[in-house]
Amino acid sequence: MMMRNRTIGIILLLLTAISVSAQKAERDYIRKGNRAYKDSTYVNAEVNYRKAIDVNPKSAISMYNLGNTLMQQNKLQEAMEQFVAATKMEKDKGNLAQIYHNMGVIFHSGKDYAKAVEAYKESLRNNPKDNETRYNLALAQKMLKDQEQNQQNQDQNQDQNQDKKEQEKEQDKDKQDQNQQDQQNQDQQQQPPQPQENQMSKENAEQLLKSVMQDEKDVQDKVKKQQVIQGGRLEKDW
Repeated sequence: MMMRNRTIGIILLLLTAISVSAQKAERDYIRKGNRAYKDSTYVNAEVNYRKAIDVNPKSAISMYNLGNTLMQQNKLQEAMEQFVAATKMEKDKGNLAQIYHNMGVIFHSGKDYAKAVEAYKESLRNNPKDNETRYNLALAQKMLKDQEQNQQNQDQNQDQNQDKKEQEKEQDKDKQDQNQQDQQNQDQQQQPPQPQENQMSKENAEQLLKSVMQDEKDVQDKVKKQQVIQGGRLEKDW
């Protein structure tokens, strides 16, 4: 039993030594990164902060510093990823306020004013005395209001333009229909009049008139002849 306890003690000492060594390595990388950042050699700073994270993947300060370095290199999407990761590890309110402030700056620069407003508000929840964040919040709120107003005006103009296009399209259609109707009327006026099916030619009319007159003459002759016969008839002697 004594041997087993001694072995466990040795293992604990080794783990403690490894932990202390890892913490020292993390601090050394962070210091080197800070010096490089101060000298504006951001690539070198990025390398050291990443090494610190490799040693301690839960190092919120390394994530935050790396995010700042990436911002200086205009790698905003990568910087945002580091800040988001840092918010999940950081417990100190002052540090959280700085992280959310920088997140707001990234959203602000990308004209995502709605998210910038929320990030600045979260920063002030952790540090209500930060006047710089309060100023940024007011500016982001104004920019958001202007953005929404501009969008509303654009939507309204788009609707008006669409209505105008539809109206012009309808007018063009009416004009085309009227032109088509006018062309049809013009074509009809230019066509020679067609003889009606029941219309009688001049020769047929004269023949018909002669025939009627002849029939009438025949009738009159028959009437006269009948009158002569009746006028000269003999009566029977019953």
